[in-house]
Amino acid sequence: MANESMLKFVGREQAYPAKRDATHRAEDFQEIAGRYAVAAAEDQAGRCSQCGVPYCSVHCPLHNHIPDWLRLTAEGRLREAYELSNATSTMPEICGRICPQDRLCEGNCVIEFSGHGAVTIGSVEKFITDTAWEEGWVEPLVPGPARGLSVGVIGAGPAGLSAAEYLRGYGYDVHVYDRHDRAGGLLTYGIPGFKLEKPVVMRRVERLKAGGIVFHEGFSVGEDARLDELRQRHDAILIATGVYKARNVDVDGAASEGVIAALDYLTASNRKGFGDTVEAFEDGRLDAAGKNVVVIGGGDTAMDCVRTAIRQGAKSVKCLYRRDRANMPGSQREVANAEEEGAEFVWLSAPLGFEGGEAVHAVRANRMRLGAADASGRRSPEVDPGGEFALEADMVIKALGFDAEDLPGLFGAPELGVSRWGTVLVDGRTLMTSLDGVFAAGDIVRGASLVVWAIRDGRDVASAMHKWLKNKAKNERQAA
Repeated sequence: MANESMLKFVGREQAYPAKRDATHRAEDFQEIAGRYAVAAAEDQAGRCSQCGVPYCSVHCPLHNHIPDWLRLTAEGRLREAYELSNATSTMPEICGRICPQDRLCEGNCVIEFSGHGAVTIGSVEKFITDTAWEEGWVEPLVPGPARGLSVGVIGAGPAGLSAAEYLRGYGYDVHVYDRHDRAGGLLTYGIPGFKLEKPVVMRRVERLKAGGIVFHEGFSVGEDARLDELRQRHDAILIATGVYKARNVDVDGAASEGVIAALDYLTASNRKGFGDTVEAFEDGRLDAAGKNVVVIGGGDTAMDCVRTAIRQGAKSVKCLYRRDRANMPGSQREVANAEEEGAEFVWLSAPLGFEGGEAVHAVRANRMRLGAADASGRRSPEVDPGGEFALEADMVIKALGFDAEDLPGLFGAPELGVSRWGTVLVDGRTLMTSLDGVFAAGDIVRGASLVVWAIRDGRDVASAMHKWLKNKAKNERQAA
């Protein structure tokens, strides 16, 4: 029904008399399309059953008040809907775009359980927040009463940005240090622009800058200043670096030209989107155009690589994954999108080696089968004897996930406690590390995870830091 309505709107736009100039016809069409978008959002939100147990909210890491702002949207009270959505999230329009709703809120919608298709919660959240930006409802970040204390945040990804916003709201001077030339972390350089438009990220960053948060971009902790030096500059430190070390595939030919890491590939593509000059893209090393591309992995990063390669004009795109479709970690919605766009999935397959000498030209792989379940409950892949095969490949993208970097070594802080996986250890109650006044949050604590969890972690650690800083200030006053 909505599609039929949209066609009528398009027909009306095309039917304007020729004497009416193009600018006015475009403006009229935009107004009509805007009204259609509002009606579509209200219609979709009205499908919410307002069930007694809001499973959607329970399965949202932020515990967003989803049924309540869906009801407000259905009633046409968009500003109130936005304000309620924004109450638990510092980036609702970003979550609306990139959260795997099929595994979280929408996957636990009662309407979905009944077989009638979930309420499209993510698209409604995106719509109401985009509308809020357009209408000027997104208020500036207003700092709380000045406390005379400062906090240093290492990492400008979702956890660091979320924590910085809350800490500034508490009244602290906040400085954010990031190694990249733009803030946003993986939001800026790791997620493709077709999923998350970069102006959407940059306007959030600009709002934080306008609120008095100081960003030190292109700043590498350990090189430009050791962790100890930052601790002397600030009253508390938050480590929110995320995890960036690419997992390797230990097979013959892994060092061949044309075998590249997923993040290198995605970063180059996103930099091109910003208009940057990227030498490795210009000379073809990180450009998939005209190539037979094989992506190894089954997570969301692998899907991002697959869909980016298609958009760059790859000759063919195949995704090699060692388990089957039902056991892959990535979003099923992303897989469906990739298939619709022309990607081929080679399930139950694992690489044996990369052939071609200096430059890769093929991937040798083994057929796999699923054996007994592992500790996580997923069936473990094992080699299916006699199932070796080869795939033509001019570019192989390794998207096997990310591990933590050696932060004690990088930061010049050997006393910083880390787990055997390299993630930073924190006290479960205070969220403080082994160093007094140094906290940590996000993927660097929990391991590679979702953006929505990083936002939640940033919110939680800001509250913990606020409590600790208040107690510290109180104790210092009493001692004086």
